[in-house]
Amino acid sequence: MFTLIYITTSCQDESESIGRKLVEERLAACVNIIPSIKSIYHWMGEIEEDSESVLIVKTAQELTPEIVKRVKELHSYDNPCIISIPITGGSRDYLEWLNDEVKKP
Repeated sequence: MFTLIYITTSCQDESESIGRKLVEERLAACVNIIPSIKSIYHWMGEIEEDSESVLIVKTAQELTPEIVKRVKELHSYDNPCIISIPITGGSRDYLEWLNDEVKKP
């Protein structure tokens, strides 16, 4: 089983740094980066607006806890957005490649 993990960061540089580590450590087969998004959210009783960057991490579902732990170690936020979305289908060839590229838990 596979998953996409959606992560927001403070900027593209932080996304690139975290994404590269996840791929180097074989926690992810691939990381896509969306360089800039606008985020509006509640934080500490206030409405905040920020420019952020997004990582979309493609990985094996079993690696999700390890990815969450690693991202928290690398991330600049106290409470980063890290959300796992199950992959329920797709190209068999691509999913086989994904499986071959991540470390086995």
